Amino acid sequence: MAVAFLLYVFAEIAAIWAVGSAVGVLGTLGLLLAGAFIGSWLARREGAKAMRAFTSAARSGQPAEKELTDGMLVGLGGVLILIPGFVSDVLGLLLMLPPSRAVVRRLWLKRMEKRAVRFANQRRGPVMVVDSEVVPEEPRRPEQPTVIEGRIVEN
Repeated sequence: MAVAFLLYVFAEIAAIWAVGSAVGVLGTLGLLLAGAFIGSWLARREGAKAMRAFTSAARSGQPAEKELTDGMLVGLGGVLILIPGFVSDVLGLLLMLPPSRAVVRRLWLKRMEKRAVRFANQRRGPVMVVDSEVVPEEPRRPEQPTVIEGRIVEN
């Protein structure tokens, strides 16, 4: 994890250096501020849209994992946009856009489903997942011993 963080910091510094070399210091600061303002506006708009979709799904009694995951990804995108740097701004903006967010959501839900099944199997034995809900197996009845009618003959 530390290596990934160091690579991220290196990528941010390289991106700021490259943009600063191309447009100058004031242009770089202007782009960073513009990205923060546009990103916060977009995060507010997409967050409100995700919240409306979640409440609509919850009121209709439908599963809302899609809407809930969208809200989480919009929040993460908002945090990434507020972190100064161009790499984090690009990642945050990708999470704000519905087509790329749908791809990330699909990957996230698949990963969480696998982890839920694996965790449930470790804790209480095999389970089945139906419509993103963990359904436990029927309780097993203890097997009755087989009884064979007859008599014991000793020699």
